[in-house]
Amino acid sequence: MEAKPTHEQAQLHLKVYEMRRESRLREARDWFFKNYFADSLEDAMRIAAPGTEAGTFVMMVFGYWEQACALLNYGLLHEDLFFETSGEFFGVWERVKPFIKQGRERFVDKHFLAHLEKAATRYETWMETRSPGHIAAMHQFTKQMRAQLGKAAAA
Repeated sequence: MEAKPTHEQAQLHLKVYEMRRESRLREARDWFFKNYFADSLEDAMRIAAPGTEAGTFVMMVFGYWEQACALLNYGLLHEDLFFETSGEFFGVWERVKPFIKQGRERFVDKHFLAHLEKAATRYETWMETRSPGHIAAMHQFTKQMRAQLGKAAAA
């Protein structure tokens, strides 16, 4: 376990949290988790095409979590504190993971969401040492949620 968070890390952590509560970003995050289920880059582009409100929401979510994870990766945020209180970024990563390589290649940006990926990889290891089985349970929950939302959309 890391040393306790510094006062500066705690203050920045609270600022990052306050940004997360902004109404438009909250709306984007809610939309993202209800609607953004893609298995390929083509699916992702169809669900959230650039220039649409859905596209704006996706980029807001990506941008917010990429920035928060960059602060974490540069050591400005305390890792244990971040991981204990901010698991949502991992859910975002899980949604883009199936097609991130394809997206990076298509748009020639090997760094796209690289901070998110790095933080998610560390989080997975961190969580498995503290709560073995949690990641697998979250994968199962996501599959069930996706199936339920798919049935609701088809009805």
